[in-house]
Amino acid sequence: MSGNSIILDTNIVLYLLSGDETVADFLNDKTVFLSFISELELLGYKGISTGDLSKIKDLLADSTIIDINSEIKRIVIEIRKNKRLKLPDAIIAATSRYLDIPFMTSDKNLTKLTGINILFYDK
Repeated sequence: MSGNSIILDTNIVLYLLSGDETVADFLNDKTVFLSFISELELLGYKGISTGDLSKIKDLLADSTIIDINSEIKRIVIEIRKNKRLKLPDAIIAATSRYLDIPFMTSDKNLTKLTGINILFYDK
């Protein structure tokens, strides 16, 4: 993978969509990856407006969505055996490890993971 590649946690995408300029500046010229989990979380948000849905779809179109595969499943199982994480968080983190690219999140619980390059954003 390129040194400009990054996978985003759903919370970072939400900051970006809400106009967070720090996140937008940081992501400028980066190749953005998202787990299918983030795609589902974003599109399945209850009460989403038509305008927000359009923004989400544009962002998804500009990102590479990574679906689950047998190696990501193996990593998820390993992570869940060692750490108490919600399944969606474990899947996104496992996707980062699988792709071997940094994982940007604002979830402090995820900073304890090993074997993953975590970029913590303290909003």
